[in-house]
Amino acid sequence: MTPEATEIEVEVLEIDGVAPAVLPARQDAPARGEWQDWRQWRGRVRRFDSRWWPLWVIPGIIVIALLLTVGLLLGVLWLLVRMCLKIVRAVLR
Repeated sequence: MTPEATEIEVEVLEIDGVAPAVLPARQDAPARGEWQDWRQWRGRVRRFDSRWWPLWVIPGIIVIALLLTVGLLLGVLWLLVRMCLKIVRAVLR
């Protein structure tokens, strides 16, 4: 047996002795939503929303870590090449 979903419709008469404010009936959205109106995107294309900063911080940390790793690797290789050249020069003199 599958449990049936039970929906309960409730009308709030008062909360702590105060009647709640009556909200106007919600109208359905028009067929074209606001997000489809490209004219309002004019200033938003160049500005990033501040809520997206973690999305930019995480790749930034990864890029910095990769740059530091590559730099360290190149530095070690440069030192090894210099040491090998000095050893070869010392042997050939």
